[in-house]
Amino acid sequence: MKKVAIIGGGLAGTEAAFQLAKRGVEVDLHEMRPKKQTGAHSTGYLAEMVCSNSLGSNDLSAASGLLKEELRILGSFLIKFADETAVPAGNALAVDRELFAKKITAAIKENPLINLINEEISVIPENTPVIIASGPLTSDSLTTEIQKLTGKNNLYFFDAVAPIVEKDSINFDKAFWASRYDKGEASYINCPMDKEEYDIFYEKLVNSPVIELKDFEKDPKFFESCMPIEVLAKRGRDTLRYGPLKPVGLVDPRTEKKNYAVVQLRQDNKAASLYNLVGFQTNLKWPAQKALIRSIPGLEDAEIVRYGVMHRNTFIHSPSVLNQYLQVKNKENIFFAGQITGVEGYVESTATGLLAGINASRLIENREMIALEPISILGALCSYITHSEHKNFQPVNSNFGILKPLDIVLKGRKNKMQKKKLFSERSIDYLKAKAR
Repeated sequence: MKKVAIIGGGLAGTEAAFQLAKRGVEVDLHEMRPKKQTGAHSTGYLAEMVCSNSLGSNDLSAASGLLKEELRILGSFLIKFADETAVPAGNALAVDRELFAKKITAAIKENPLINLINEEISVIPENTPVIIASGPLTSDSLTTEIQKLTGKNNLYFFDAVAPIVEKDSINFDKAFWASRYDKGEASYINCPMDKEEYDIFYEKLVNSPVIELKDFEKDPKFFESCMPIEVLAKRGRDTLRYGPLKPVGLVDPRTEKKNYAVVQLRQDNKAASLYNLVGFQTNLKWPAQKALIRSIPGLEDAEIVRYGVMHRNTFIHSPSVLNQYLQVKNKENIFFAGQITGVEGYVESTATGLLAGINASRLIENREMIALEPISILGALCSYITHSEHKNFQPVNSNFGILKPLDIVLKGRKNKMQKKKLFSERSIDYLKAKAR
């Protein structure tokens, strides 16, 4: 029986393993944790979600919602696990991250075709198909091997993790339950601020000490969607009020009061005992984080169970390395998947793992590999990261802007939702036909 080696047991690696096993292919899944940790992970479970417990909107009018529906059509295992471990999050799909990782780890260990090897791998296997899904926290030794393979120096950006607090420590005399614009259940906890409270918070934030970066982390390149809140705040006093602390659509139902700024918290586990601060990725020193969080109305006595951290994320220059099948151009036995390819986000990583797993099985079977058209979000992501004309390649999330234009022209704000609806319908019809 032919075998595939997968390096990395994150979202992309585990999805690829499941896809290969489903097709009768034996898998050696290499994951260095828990024997060697990354500095950002906290458990030894596979598919541990580090930054947040949210996989984004479930709404088909959002690109992330469409991508999740595409994965359901294509038979994603991880999206199924996410649906099974979902916690209330308004219109979004958020999970109990520990339960999610536990279920995936158990399923991997129980699968007779998947051999889990908890050892660091520092040499890329030869003479067998390989999927490199080592993620943005690839070890130094493997990074060196990847540099040799690709012939390029790795690019990098920084990712940051948001703090988590205990729900029972939140003061609900000040905090209130609501989802923005009342979409879905009122499942977010909201801590409102008036102008004076915001000014105190802002001054404390921009003047708080941060953890000093290591030498190899100097001159950081931050990815916009994971920008540390202290970096974002220094762009201007009102930047947060138009970003993660925007108050629009969040009115306290008890007072009908419009607030100056609002800090939102999202459920982080199935028991609803833990909540993370939305958009609060940070690299502040921990005592400073504690003081800042406790300056937020409603969080004066917050019990912080995890502080925010910032870590280096590594990715390859995919446009010069990969083809549309996620295969190394001059090494047909090697595929890449996950954030190391330059896709950003949990669902995006899962999606590339799914496609790499399918294509690795087709390589073994001497069948034509699959390249999805950019009329689906997954096809558009793969097209974007492998497009050779990129002058300044940077990581990308799912978004409608990377899709192939519609055959009809719709202009104006009134047609915006109709346009998204047509994008979604076109993608779903295309993938359903592909999946037959």
